[in-house]
Amino acid sequence: MSIANVIVDVPSQNTNRPFDYRVPKKFEGIVQPGVRVIIPFGPRKIMGYVVSLAEKTDFTKVKNIIDVLDVTPVLTHELLHLGKWLSQQTLSFYISCLQVMLPQVMKAKYRKELWKLSEEKLNSELENVFGGRAVIDYEEFEQAGISYHILRKHIDEGEVDVHYEVKSRETKKVTPMVEPKMDEIGLEEVLVDLSSKAKKQRAIVEFFMDHQEPMPKKHLLETLSTTSASLKPLVKQGIIREFKQEVFRDPYENREFKRTQPFELTEEQALAIQPILKTIEEKQHDVFLLHGVTGSGKTEVYLQSIQRVIDDGKEAVMLVPEIALTPQMVERFKGRFGSNVAVLHSALSAGEKYDEWRKIQRKEVQVVVGARSAIFAPFTKIGLIIIDEEHETSYKQEDRTRYHARDVAIERAKNHQCPVVLGSATPALESYARAVKGNYQLLTLSKRMNDAVMPEVELIDMREELHDGNRSMFSRILIEKIEDRLTKGEQVVLFLNRRGYSTFVMCRDCGHVQECPHCDIALTYHKNQNRLKCHYCSHEESMPTQCPECESKTIRYFGTGTQKVEEALQQLVPEARVLRMDVDTTRRKGAHERLLTKFGNKEADILLGTQMIAKGLDFGNVTLVGVLAADAMLNLPDFRASEKTFQLLTQVSGRAGRHEKPGEVIVQTYTPDHYSIDLASQYEYEQFFAEEMKIRKAFNYPPYYFLTLITVSHPNQLKVQEVTRKIVQFMQQKLSNQSYILGPTPSALTRINNRYRYQCMVKYKKEPEQRKLIERILHYYEDEMKQENGLQIIVDFQPYQLM
Repeated sequence: MSIANVIVDVPSQNTNRPFDYRVPKKFEGIVQPGVRVIIPFGPRKIMGYVVSLAEKTDFTKVKNIIDVLDVTPVLTHELLHLGKWLSQQTLSFYISCLQVMLPQVMKAKYRKELWKLSEEKLNSELENVFGGRAVIDYEEFEQAGISYHILRKHIDEGEVDVHYEVKSRETKKVTPMVEPKMDEIGLEEVLVDLSSKAKKQRAIVEFFMDHQEPMPKKHLLETLSTTSASLKPLVKQGIIREFKQEVFRDPYENREFKRTQPFELTEEQALAIQPILKTIEEKQHDVFLLHGVTGSGKTEVYLQSIQRVIDDGKEAVMLVPEIALTPQMVERFKGRFGSNVAVLHSALSAGEKYDEWRKIQRKEVQVVVGARSAIFAPFTKIGLIIIDEEHETSYKQEDRTRYHARDVAIERAKNHQCPVVLGSATPALESYARAVKGNYQLLTLSKRMNDAVMPEVELIDMREELHDGNRSMFSRILIEKIEDRLTKGEQVVLFLNRRGYSTFVMCRDCGHVQECPHCDIALTYHKNQNRLKCHYCSHEESMPTQCPECESKTIRYFGTGTQKVEEALQQLVPEARVLRMDVDTTRRKGAHERLLTKFGNKEADILLGTQMIAKGLDFGNVTLVGVLAADAMLNLPDFRASEKTFQLLTQVSGRAGRHEKPGEVIVQTYTPDHYSIDLASQYEYEQFFAEEMKIRKAFNYPPYYFLTLITVSHPNQLKVQEVTRKIVQFMQQKLSNQSYILGPTPSALTRINNRYRYQCMVKYKKEPEQRKLIERILHYYEDEMKQENGLQIIVDFQPYQLM
């Protein structure tokens, strides 16, 4: 008797463990760890993941598995173990950790089909079920009562395949194909017998006498200017075979990627790559921090390291932040490794993502380039993991399974005994501190490629501009420099860390600010639709013509959004062609790429945008970068505000003067003497690190202390306060007196979507029992968390969002 240990798709504290199910005779050998199964659970039939097999069970009554969804496992042994580790690290449900590893399409509802792929005779019973058809419903096979082992044998030999038709959306793209069922001589005989009036049929037969290989039906009909009607009789007579073939949706199929050759490495690059290649050769695990200024050629180091891994027959995972997954980045990888690369990111459709994932699963590629979730690529022979722009907060998942891609990468690299390379011009303080301590190996690239100079940065004090009567959002010097670039035919990048037209709407008479009715936050004005929107709960309303409080007509916009800047630019420099790039202009599929291609083709003079233009762009004609509100992030209630400001300014500055033409950067600020702005303008990372570390030490923040943030939310404010207070009291009794517990306190955004939010924070150096204590808290409140609209307790062991 074979028993499967199954994790069921019911995310709750009580079901967060494997359940035993009997494997029926017909499924033996097919049920393996990593396959999804349908099982009875209480009165329902639900999906589950087999995590292991056992010979016996301690239970007397064990139910049978009803169905198997996969013939080959969708999760490898390593990913199953990783899921367990992740569940313990983040206190998430094991089922949620397994689901985060798979493409969205695999979580939908299914209809299964059997496809006959070859002309070979199958087992006689199976042949009868197909009854001459190429595709049958899986249920027909089940009702025929044939052994699953017979099916498994034909699947292994590539004669039959199981296909999932997802009810909610298509998963596999198929195309009808046609091919001759006879050789040239056979076709010649057919031609003799064919009536001379059947001109189109004769044309098809003649065509296949010259072309014996299969071809898409559509292509054949177009080539011979005919229709399906003339093909049908030939198929019926068994002269032509019609079948379906899966085609992978390739998001880049219409693009020609010019093949590139490795560059000659500079002395610095050669020194940096040496230890990485050594660890690859010796099959050792190590973590490297590659600290290279913008434009120093980090990508070439990555590409050549990956090449070594491919030559060894192994696989490489390359993570880049979502917003840096520009067409340029994809081009570099496709140009170097061709079709040996799968690309995973959010701009792909569900079907495209699924196809890219299948390429990895089927071992058709050796490299995956993608955003955060690509860290779970189902590779089995990983030889290298690279995380570019490792300081990016988008590597942290902010809902359900709150994992950090860096931690997952290091854990997977330990399992595969291979190196991890973290690269950045402005590493996260935690990473740099580990490198200084020797926990990571530090590699440095301090010079730009071709010895290009770092662009000159000039800080403009906007307070002085105001004193001199300049009330516009552009300093006089910035406008002068923009005009100068336009006359020279060079390009400009303007950066603003906000979207929308203005930040909020206020009545000049009574001071009333229009707020979201469901959240404690001012609504943002969007001019194109003339509407106010909440960026937290998606509430929107039309712009009022008078103040709802005092009925005054003096409603004005405050703050600066990208739309407003675009308008002001057009008034100041009407001859400039401006491209705006923010969340609102890049919503549609492919918009990102279209805008950048336009800018690259010099069809615009100024690229104005939010964070998405700060990374990964490489345009040789950009010689001026303007930062409009450098202080925007400094005033957020976040201990990382200075670090984020320094990183962003350095990244944005790095977009200028990347090729022959020298670059210049203008930073407009109201606090030019703040150390993060001042040191970013001088590219002084080490000095910034020293300065920031002093502050972190004084206030007990990472990397000197660890943080755990517990956020409690509920529609009733008193309930939230009470629960948070109880949690704080419990933690104070149980944790050591070396730890600090802050709170309970209302979150910076106290109400989102009609739920009140309170939080408490634990600062600690060593608390081995902390996870167990939090698990006890979650168990204690489980019933209240199950109720509809009930209590929510969110625990984050590495908080990046403190609001």
